[in-house]
Amino acid sequence: MTTETPRDEPSLVFARVNGMLLSEETVEDVVGLLARAAKNIVPRAIGAGVSVISSAGRRVSAGSTDSVVREADDLQYSTGEGPCLSAWASQVTVNVNDVRSDRRWPDWSAAVVGLPVRSVLSTPLEHRATIVGAMKVYSSAEQAFTLESARLLTMFAGPAAALLAQLQTSDFPVRRGGSITDAMRQRDMINIAKGILMNQRGIDKNAAASSLIQVARSEGVTVRETAERIIAAGRPQDDSGNRSTSNT
Repeated sequence: MTTETPRDEPSLVFARVNGMLLSEETVEDVVGLLARAAKNIVPRAIGAGVSVISSAGRRVSAGSTDSVVREADDLQYSTGEGPCLSAWASQVTVNVNDVRSDRRWPDWSAAVVGLPVRSVLSTPLEHRATIVGAMKVYSSAEQAFTLESARLLTMFAGPAAALLAQLQTSDFPVRRGGSITDAMRQRDMINIAKGILMNQRGIDKNAAASSLIQVARSEGVTVRETAERIIAAGRPQDDSGNRSTSNT
């Protein structure tokens, strides 16, 4: 994807993401879009990434704009330290003016010296008092990020965290770490269930997707579980979670 997001229109990102939900896109497509948007929103950022919590409770880098960001993030996980992990754990925004002179994470700082990274700004992704991950931007210049940079990133992180929390709750279409086979199977199940709803109710795919979400939320289960039951029954459920019946 090469389309950039205007700095003054972050709402366009969420409009686009909403259109990706319950489609053929994956969670990683969504977080990748969020990472690219963060890069475009914060001036002087040359790259960005989003870290989320996996289904096993591990912190993983789920979305990034380029290989430099991925490598810098991988080094955080291999050393067990770094600004993104600190932002996630401490629940505060972390600003690194120069990785060469910063001593808070000596192992990570020493490891990234060879990368074109000097400044880092990372903020936690918090939704309803729960930290679902962290978002960060990188720059090749020293002291690249200011208080205004932090304001812009945290402003964007709020709705991004809400979106990621929604994705984790719905478990759609697959969390990072799941196999390709599982992802394809889950995607197929949801699409089949949507097709059943479309055929039985005479609705379009967007309405079918909304119905799946409503039923899942009302029952406190995942969208996948709802789709499995619809397929097994061979007929849709109403939005209260009850199977529809016909009078004959």
